[in-house]
Amino acid sequence: MSIVVHLKTVAHLRGKGDRIAKVTFRGLPLYSRVAENCGEEAHFNETFRWPIASRLDHNEMLEIQVYNYSKVFTNRLVGTFCMVLQKVAEEGHLELTDTLIDDNNMSIKTSVTIDIRYQPMDGTGGMWSDGEFLDVPDDRDGMFAFETDSLLSGQSHGSGTSPGRSLQGAGRGVFSAMKLGKAKSLKDDHKRGDDPAILEMEDLDKKAMRLAGMLEPDTISLASVTAVTTNVSNKRSKPDIKMEPSSGRPVDYQISITVIEARQLIGLNMDPVVCVEVGDDKKYTSMKESTNCPYYNEYFVFDFHVPPDVMFDKIIKLSVIHSKNLLRSGTLVGTFKMDVGTVYSQPEHQFYHKWAILSDPDDITAGCKGYVKCDIAVVGKGDNIKTPHKANETDEDDIEGNLLLPEGIPAERQWARFYVKIHRAEGLPKMNTSIMANVKKAFIGENRDLVDPYVQVQFSGQKGKTSVQKSSYEPIWNEQVIFTELFPPLCKRIKVQIRDSDKVNDVAIGTHFIDLRKISNDGDKGFLPTLGPAWVNMYGSTRQYTLMDEHQDLNDGLGEGVSFRARLLISVAVEILDTTSPETICSTDVQVEPVSNISESATGKMEEFFLFGSFLEATMIDRKIGDKPISFEITIGNYGNHIDGVSKSSVKKKKKEGENQEEENELIQNSSEDEADEDADLTSVSSTPPMKPFITDRNYFHLPYFEKKPCVYIKSWWQDQRRRLYNSNMMDKIADKLEEGLNDVQEVIKTEKAFPERRLRGVLEELSIGCSRYVTLANKDVNLAGRTKLDRERLKSCMREMDSMGQQAKQIRTQVKKNTVKEKLKLAQNFLQRLRFLADEPQHSIPDVFIWMMSNNKRIAYARIPSKDILYSVVDEETGKDCGKVKAVFLKLPGKKGFGPAGWTVQAKLELYLWLGLNKSRKDFLHGLPNGFEEIRATKTGHGLPPVTLVYDMKQVFQLRAHMYQARSLFAADSSGLSDPFARVFFSSQSQVTEVLNETLCPTWDQLLVFDDVELFGEATELRDDPPIIVVEFYDQDTVGKAEFIGRTFAKPIIKMRDEPYGPPRFPPQLEYYQIYRGNSIAGELLAAFELLQVGQGGRADLPPLEGPTDSERGPILPVPLGIRPVLSRYRIEVLFWGLRDLKRINLAQVDRPRVDIECAGRGVQSALIQNYKKNPNFSTLVKWFEVDLPENELLHPPLNIRVVDCRAFGRYILVGSHAVSTLRHFIYSPPDKSCNNWATAGTFSLKDLYDKEKKKKKKKKKGGVEEEEETDERVLDWWSKYFASIETLKENLRSQEAAQAEAEEREDLEIAAEAVYNKELESEYGNFEDWLHTFNLYRGKAGDDDEHALDDDRIVGRYKGSLCMYKVPLSQEITREAGYDPNMGMFQSIPHNDPIHVLVRVYVVRATDLHPADINGKADPYVVIKLGKSEVKDKENYISKQLNPVFGKSFDIEATFPMESMLTVSVYDWDLVGTDDLIGETKIDLENRFYSKFRATCGIASNYSMHGYNIWRDPMKPSQILAKLCKEGKIDGPHYGPGGKVKVANRIFTGPTEIEDENGLKKQTEEHLALSVLNHWEEIPRVGCKLVPEHVETRPLLNPDKPGIEQGRLEMWVDMFPMDMPAPGPAIDISPRKPKRYELRVIIWNTDEVILEDDDYFTGEKSSDIFVRGWLKGQQEDKQDTDVHYHSLTGEGNFNWRFVFPFDYLVAEEKIVISKKESMFSWDETEYKIPPRLTMQVWDADHFSADDFLGAIELDLNRFPRGAKTAKQCNLDMIRNEQELPTISIFKQKRVKGWWPFVARDENDEMELTGKVEAELHLVTAEEAEKSPVGLGRNEPDPLEKPNRPDTSLMWFLGPLKSLRYFIWHNYRWLILKALGLILLLLMLGLFLYSIPGYLVKKILGA
Repeated sequence: MSIVVHLKTVAHLRGKGDRIAKVTFRGLPLYSRVAENCGEEAHFNETFRWPIASRLDHNEMLEIQVYNYSKVFTNRLVGTFCMVLQKVAEEGHLELTDTLIDDNNMSIKTSVTIDIRYQPMDGTGGMWSDGEFLDVPDDRDGMFAFETDSLLSGQSHGSGTSPGRSLQGAGRGVFSAMKLGKAKSLKDDHKRGDDPAILEMEDLDKKAMRLAGMLEPDTISLASVTAVTTNVSNKRSKPDIKMEPSSGRPVDYQISITVIEARQLIGLNMDPVVCVEVGDDKKYTSMKESTNCPYYNEYFVFDFHVPPDVMFDKIIKLSVIHSKNLLRSGTLVGTFKMDVGTVYSQPEHQFYHKWAILSDPDDITAGCKGYVKCDIAVVGKGDNIKTPHKANETDEDDIEGNLLLPEGIPAERQWARFYVKIHRAEGLPKMNTSIMANVKKAFIGENRDLVDPYVQVQFSGQKGKTSVQKSSYEPIWNEQVIFTELFPPLCKRIKVQIRDSDKVNDVAIGTHFIDLRKISNDGDKGFLPTLGPAWVNMYGSTRQYTLMDEHQDLNDGLGEGVSFRARLLISVAVEILDTTSPETICSTDVQVEPVSNISESATGKMEEFFLFGSFLEATMIDRKIGDKPISFEITIGNYGNHIDGVSKSSVKKKKKEGENQEEENELIQNSSEDEADEDADLTSVSSTPPMKPFITDRNYFHLPYFEKKPCVYIKSWWQDQRRRLYNSNMMDKIADKLEEGLNDVQEVIKTEKAFPERRLRGVLEELSIGCSRYVTLANKDVNLAGRTKLDRERLKSCMREMDSMGQQAKQIRTQVKKNTVKEKLKLAQNFLQRLRFLADEPQHSIPDVFIWMMSNNKRIAYARIPSKDILYSVVDEETGKDCGKVKAVFLKLPGKKGFGPAGWTVQAKLELYLWLGLNKSRKDFLHGLPNGFEEIRATKTGHGLPPVTLVYDMKQVFQLRAHMYQARSLFAADSSGLSDPFARVFFSSQSQVTEVLNETLCPTWDQLLVFDDVELFGEATELRDDPPIIVVEFYDQDTVGKAEFIGRTFAKPIIKMRDEPYGPPRFPPQLEYYQIYRGNSIAGELLAAFELLQVGQGGRADLPPLEGPTDSERGPILPVPLGIRPVLSRYRIEVLFWGLRDLKRINLAQVDRPRVDIECAGRGVQSALIQNYKKNPNFSTLVKWFEVDLPENELLHPPLNIRVVDCRAFGRYILVGSHAVSTLRHFIYSPPDKSCNNWATAGTFSLKDLYDKEKKKKKKKKKGGVEEEEETDERVLDWWSKYFASIETLKENLRSQEAAQAEAEEREDLEIAAEAVYNKELESEYGNFEDWLHTFNLYRGKAGDDDEHALDDDRIVGRYKGSLCMYKVPLSQEITREAGYDPNMGMFQSIPHNDPIHVLVRVYVVRATDLHPADINGKADPYVVIKLGKSEVKDKENYISKQLNPVFGKSFDIEATFPMESMLTVSVYDWDLVGTDDLIGETKIDLENRFYSKFRATCGIASNYSMHGYNIWRDPMKPSQILAKLCKEGKIDGPHYGPGGKVKVANRIFTGPTEIEDENGLKKQTEEHLALSVLNHWEEIPRVGCKLVPEHVETRPLLNPDKPGIEQGRLEMWVDMFPMDMPAPGPAIDISPRKPKRYELRVIIWNTDEVILEDDDYFTGEKSSDIFVRGWLKGQQEDKQDTDVHYHSLTGEGNFNWRFVFPFDYLVAEEKIVISKKESMFSWDETEYKIPPRLTMQVWDADHFSADDFLGAIELDLNRFPRGAKTAKQCNLDMIRNEQELPTISIFKQKRVKGWWPFVARDENDEMELTGKVEAELHLVTAEEAEKSPVGLGRNEPDPLEKPNRPDTSLMWFLGPLKSLRYFIWHNYRWLILKALGLILLLLMLGLFLYSIPGYLVKKILGA
């Protein structure tokens, strides 16, 4: 789809002159050429074309503006023509003539004639063909040959082709990833604005803006250092610049894990240990006895030196083990697993204070086994981790809210089965030598395949293996490996590896990683992980088998594979388990089971693919290879690989198409005629004929492919899954376009050009159009057959994502304003990451293409090209970005050979054309080649065959002019810290060098290199749009040996065809910056311009003339011509020379008489000589200046070089070190704005409220937020109260910043005087205190080979202190006229003198956190060492035993003399009993910069002034004196103290209290509060104001030189400095650690009730319990106490009246009990532990012969525990269950509490059950009170408790049986017994009655 506008003429113009037109559509302007010297009519006759991705809307506009063009002044707008394109949209074609309107919307006479055509995609808008524009002038014929179908196709016209060109300018795409230079069209260049003599200086938009009053929106395009190259013609694609493989290289990592505590562990009376495992390293915490919620607070550090991929796949495993000791390994309670990558991807790379959920791997039905609270952080080199400030943990007790899970993962994770099905593999390489095979064959007589493969799958720390298939290149397994793991898993990757089974050791054949994030989607419409069945391709080392494979790492998945190894058919599925169902297998062991075979067609239909490649150029071939003939081989999978590709399977199968069985024909050149007759038997030609290389120069060869270009082609069979690749291509193109746009925006912001927001709007607009286009295109494959579940789901989710992204982009576009550009840019960058993530296709289809350079039948160097990039599709958006285009490909060395310096050099540079597609659609495969060739086929008859060679009959001759102006910030390649650089420019097969400039990192060559007779093949017009790239390499010349490589960059020349004029707007070209790379690191910038001029019939005479060499001294070197070199102005550079510091020895001699030389652009100045560096390293003369001619454009300023030389005897000078200031922009002087003095309308500030609060009796805010009722006594407040209050503020401020609240509100709650607590160094807050004194590091020695610059620290040999100031001369008069202006000091007025000064330095060290363990036991014994100059203070005897978070609380006084002693080093060492102490880490502070800084960092300014107490004023100068001094120095009016608590400074009024209390409580009048309120708001004073350093504590990272870049802990401290010539300061503040307070906790156990009954009686089987209660506070070992036993309780009631007494030391501020004890019998000294105050009470059943039975327990946190119930009835489980909701009390406030509390235990199902209740009384007394009223333990004196009233059953147990028998029988069966007795009596009487009645009757009858 495109719209084409043909601008014919503009008529009825007034006057004569040059005209230019600008045509704008959708915000993208195109410019016409300049119509010179035309009168009434201007005949432009030009065609403009916009490819468009979305339908033409009926209300879209086209705008044409016509200007009068001027070379010197801005263009003047003649008029504008706008039209709505409704008619064009309907009919597709419109011709019209219409008048223009002027600025005031009035119609003018001038008219314009245009012809518009629109071709929609489906042809609905009327049809037309390119040929209809017959009147287009000839020289532009070629323009329509490009397939510019849409915006998404590789050439994004929207932004990359600079809109400043007309179609003529079209081809100057720029490159980028290569960071190619910024090819500026006239559009962008604000650089050019400096030069009135050259006309394109001003960019047209700016002119338009001056006239039309506004700039076109959305058009600023910079082809910037980072822009992605775009080309107008479709023939070339961009090369990539980063040469060195970055993955696979090992780096340093440190994983620090703090295990804080565990809670709710399941099990009875356990002794838990936590095991921390990372990869294969295990570490254990200590064991805590008999508790379900142990507190550890132990810190572990694991150090690794491995590649990132290996690191991020390691598993972190936390397990809790019960009762582990030396003899037994203990039983596992539960584990938690997560991979390191998950932690690294967290914000700040860490989890802080989070709870890990434990689960039991052997019983997945069990549910949660408890929680472990921990911190986990992963630090790579150079990451700095901001630890949230450590203080009290109240909020973290909310376990559910702080789970150790990444964002978005549900707290309740379910168990799931992960099925990885392994079906079969093919194309395996030989893994054994053929010698062995031949021996076997001789003996056994059979031929075997030389590989025994099996597959190993690894996931979340577990491994599963399939069976081994003996001797098979095409093994079939059909097995599945099943993992059981929680879902969603916290391990991201499944590793699938084919291995070769071997008797000695198994080796990997190939590895594939499956990223679960890419095969699942967690949204509401998401899907579980699923994959395949799909083939995955494995890459690794080359296929020939060697015993010691040097690239074996590649087969293990490290680094980029250099060859195809095999493909494996796998599928992955996940099912969520229903753990309640009885048939679920409980364990999580890996299982392997067979699965059924899958059909051939399941993975897609077999199709024949055709790959064609043509080598247009092979240059820059490294000469190390030797001059044997060289050939290139292209392979795809095993096809085309003739050396070691196809392993013939010994089992001869029936040859089916698709059985990857390929005839190993000889190369087609040697094949017989008849073989090539029919196309059906098309054989592959996969390598070029060998050819001897020609010499280019000292380093490189080239191959003589002049007009004959060799070609290769390969036929291969693959399953047709092109849709997957098409999908990725569409997204990649949108992403490339977005990336390029965003880079432009960043460049606009960086170079401070106007209107970045407009460019960003344009980018977002493009993105939303691209997204909607994607959705329409993707819609048509929604129901295609042959696709896996993942294909379908992925397509749906991609469409959803893209749709929403398009919507969001639209929405964000509307919100882009000038002030929101940066944040919206961040959002757009998130889009980019999302796009890149979506575009990565997890299911492979066609393997990647490899290009190998072969010499002598050996593989030398390779390039790997993803098959999707060269895949052809009918739809433009789906085509790969390099398909059918010429791409510059750089070959590199395989594997580890490519690391380091070897990887920096290019092995070969190819210009390569590739095309891959279905064989049946191969008719266009030559379409994208440069035109003008004829095909040479292998045989005469083969019509259908592809060509073997292309012969070009069209040849163009050019002259290349390389204007090499200068380079800056190059790498140092010599030991002196400098280089002797020269540049070598390569173009086509020629190369030239600049001269060598000695001893500089910023060479200004100012040299023009002319390449004559450059022959390029192809059509002229195409070359014009897409010239080949120029490679510039930089070397350091060495006197002996070969020049050393220091960097490379790429550029594209600007082309002038023979019939174009050499003139504006494109010529002469502008100098631009090109980024130089070495490996992956940026190695400087090159300022240059390149032009390629076509040589016409007249030969070189027609070219613009070259001026001859101008300087006679430089010999035959041509300088850069005038029109191109920058325009210079006169600048004066003033240099402030302050001093030199820390100079190291040079050649073992100390530096004694140094001097500094400053040089810029060939001019310079020398400092005074320092006569004796040891005595005084400062310079005697402070300011010197020199004048120099510099470019007007700041961006082109050359660097300024600072060198320090040592003047030795006999006039020898030795270079000590050097520093290059690469950008002078910071030092350009801008006169102060005079108008700013008046804005200060008197604002008033009041500190009164804060102060009054201070005066009120304070309600001290307790940790934990509970307000203390009684009033805090002034006396108990100390420095630590202030510190903890400030930390609370810091934490609240951090929270409130998150909630975007003002910090002021938070401060209001603070009743204690606060100080600032910075969680970073003070320097970072105050710009390194370089407000006027800058520190420049001096370097010497070679720059490191490593990518990172972290190693530069080793090259620092000293520091130069001084400053620079530059300005254009002459300067305006008013500055020099100011009062007190000292002409000697220039711009550096009012700078203190640099004579030596004596200072008292007072260093306060508060505490250290997270120290790196230094001893084997994972702890350290830290102490502080302070060094300043020669004095050193060691605090060795006060080391703190076994502590990684020591509180030092010390201050140290040192006297020093600046400047000799100005670098303060505070180190933390580890004390060792034997051997030397180890350095843990150190931090360095430059005191001199602080001392002289205007931020006044000598002594922090407190927030309020008091004369005594904990907040005493520390500075010897009072606030009023400080204020007076500041006002005097700043030459401002004031201070004027007025009545009513007001003070006026520089027209501003401040208020504050005016009274102060002294020690005796008397009130006095004072002005100090007023002065202090001004100091606290000093930044609001105009002109001189800045924020003064407040009273503070700073947190500094501790670093160890052995482990550069990785923090070894942090130190909290601050420094005060007092000049000795002032009054002496008071004594240092006491910050010694708070002593814990002694308390005694008395616990009376009165009664128990409803305790469950454990024992059965011998006789009666009745249940009873022998109850006793056990309690402890510090730990079972330390202070457990038991009551006596209440025997034979039958109801669970027990009576004790027993008292426990627990003395303990308690830190109120930290809420911790302090225990000191020896860790083991071998410990040298006691270790201090801090544990939370928790009282544990347990109820037990006493047994005489067996172990006692544990019945239940309760743990009360003495700060927060539920109030006891009044009666036993009201006491229930809810008191524990709903702990969060119930009100809690603190024993430290209540002092005395009595009530009933429940005992709980867990039953078999882990449910809590009530196992008893206890009535207890807790009484807390201080140590003093305890002495006054002592009590006895148990029921002893003093204050004895009465004996409990126990029933007799509880008598002695051996009388028990009889008694209890009586008791039992009577007690339980008495009614039964009574009834029985009654019954017996009755029966007895009845018996007697029956017995006696006969006799009686007889008597009666007989009448006796």
